[in-house]
Amino acid sequence: MAGPTTAERGERQQESSGPPSARRFGRARLRTIVILAVTALLLGAGVTWVLYGSSWLRVEHVSVSGTRVLTPAEVRDVADVPVGVPMVSVDTDGIQARLRQKLPRIDTVDVVRSWPHGIGLKVTERTPVLLLGNDGKFVEVDGEGVRFATVSQAPKGIPALELSVSRKGSAAASLRRFGIDRLVREAVRVAGDLPAAVAADTRTVQVRSYDDISLKLGDGRVVAWGSSESGRAKARALTALMKAAPGARHFDVSVPTAPASSGS
Repeated sequence: MAGPTTAERGERQQESSGPPSARRFGRARLRTIVILAVTALLLGAGVTWVLYGSSWLRVEHVSVSGTRVLTPAEVRDVADVPVGVPMVSVDTDGIQARLRQKLPRIDTVDVVRSWPHGIGLKVTERTPVLLLGNDGKFVEVDGEGVRFATVSQAPKGIPALELSVSRKGSAAASLRRFGIDRLVREAVRVAGDLPAAVAADTRTVQVRSYDDISLKLGDGRVVAWGSSESGRAKARALTALMKAAPGARHFDVSVPTAPASSGS
């Protein structure tokens, strides 16, 4: 087969080389790309140096907010935030996990970087809703049934949780089926459903089994609540019953559609 003619070779050479203006544009575009790449590289190196190598963005102080029972010093000690390290290298997840593990009174904690030099620890403590007696001390139980702290003095206004679960008969079957932790959570649910006036006057929440929970009020009155089920209906029934029979000493709302009162 015959090769390309002289005319054809000329046309191809002209196509590959193009006019002078096109070649100048191609070289300018290449220079622009190179300049942009070098600039991006230098900027990246500069940012990395500022974040990790310079003294401008390093931890200098740790602040604590939101504590009520815990002290800021306790939280700072357990958090153990390394002072002097680059801000960007602080392990915020690790600090959060350490605080919740070693200080169970903490419900949630946010570890935030406060640029350019601070780490903030925003703490939310658990709030006790019941107290469980333990060898003369008191175990605080929060609204999720978590037993989170033992204190020597009972906080004011928090009802006692009395676990009177027998290991015989139907109560024993309830204990085997649900376990102590579940029964504690059921008591917490009851405490959370009480009408405000009754909650303020409740001194003890007594648990005998899953469906036998009762309240002892400050003036000696007793409320048979039953299980934690239908809590809102029971609260409404108890409020109406107390208004209808203000002199009664015993109230039974374990079946909220048929509440009863007795005594005087």
